[in-house]
Amino acid sequence: MTERRSSTTASESPFGEQLSYLLELSRPRFWLYLAGPVLVGVVYAADSVGELVTPLTVVLFGYFLVPANVFLYGINDFYDREIDAANPKKEEREARYRGQRFVPAAVGLCGALPILFAPVLSTRALPWLVAFLVLGAAYSAPPVRFKTTPLLDSVSNGLYITPGAIAYVAVSGVQPPALAIAGGWLWAMGMHTFSAIPDIEPDRKTGIRTTATVLGERRTYAYCGACWLASAAAFGALDVRLGALMLGYPALIAAIATASVSVDRAYWWFPAINTVLGSLLTIGGLWRLLYG
Repeated sequence: MTERRSSTTASESPFGEQLSYLLELSRPRFWLYLAGPVLVGVVYAADSVGELVTPLTVVLFGYFLVPANVFLYGINDFYDREIDAANPKKEEREARYRGQRFVPAAVGLCGALPILFAPVLSTRALPWLVAFLVLGAAYSAPPVRFKTTPLLDSVSNGLYITPGAIAYVAVSGVQPPALAIAGGWLWAMGMHTFSAIPDIEPDRKTGIRTTATVLGERRTYAYCGACWLASAAAFGALDVRLGALMLGYPALIAAIATASVSVDRAYWWFPAINTVLGSLLTIGGLWRLLYG
């Protein structure tokens, strides 16, 4: 595959191979982590069925499905290339960046694409778009590099809810409920920190400090559980049914922490779990829209 070639050869490889590499780099398993919130934001913002599928909602979903993931993970892989040399995940489930020159160009292009649709967004949505781009870059890129600063690595990952906020404002013209923002942000903090548990040993070997490396595996479980309990409380204050749904996360992490399940294995359950949760949230929004 393209990722196994030298940087020079990879840069000169056929376009189809470059595209295939970029798709692998964008982590297809995680595409809905950014695109899913767009769907949720749209269905809860819409006042009629006609507002669900419009040119703008389609563009937002399309951008956050693939290009935004190329932008986010491409920056991550570029600045983590030395660290990732010792990370076994890069051999088995994710692409390893090997200096291909077309990758920074593609990442820059994906970061610039919002220029095309930003002019038709409500001005109230623009701060959320800026937040996504700034946090997405600052998480991995120096001089800030939030991912190497314990707690800030977790807090900055609230960026995953910004697509939902953009979509909500784009459809409704008003900001999403503060409790929904708080609940979603706390959920993203817990999700990010849980995903860092399999990287504790590789990160420690390379001298990287994260919330997970500082806390250690057991206390990181507790931290994630606390984030998810707080998230459930925020959503529950908005709608008790949402709170009950979100309680599945602290229950699940308690089960993982007390069972003989490898966190490396459990980590790969979450794309499916999050997809199911997002689907239930979306169906709930559609039910509200159709049946009141």
